[in-house]
Amino acid sequence: MNVEKTTYSKPDSIMYVADQKVTIPVMISNTGVTAGSDGKKIVPAGTVLGGALADVSAGAVAASTATGEGAVPAEGILMNDVDVTDGPAMGALLVQGVVDATKLPAAVNAYQRGGMPGIVFVGTHS
Repeated sequence: MNVEKTTYSKPDSIMYVADQKVTIPVMISNTGVTAGSDGKKIVPAGTVLGGALADVSAGAVAASTATGEGAVPAEGILMNDVDVTDGPAMGALLVQGVVDATKLPAAVNAYQRGGMPGIVFVGTHS
């Protein structure tokens, strides 16, 4: 009998401590998301999002990096890539946990961190 072994790769996690986290399901908006060369609109894991808790019908969008008119305060971090090519889609928003900052797609500044008191960042984004 011939048995084939299949290996599945696990995507890199943004978590520093994987088993201690609180996430909530949120709608991820496709507003402001630019399609890549493949035509897909992907919001990457680790994106700082806001607007999901204040107005659940509007959907989460990228959080602002500074205060000002129209600023969207940070509420959490997207746990996994979300494809919004065909419109808004569901995703998991991390609101409490320990995150590996080196695995985020962009640095999280002090203004954004202030909106996410339940999230601890370990490491420095380059």
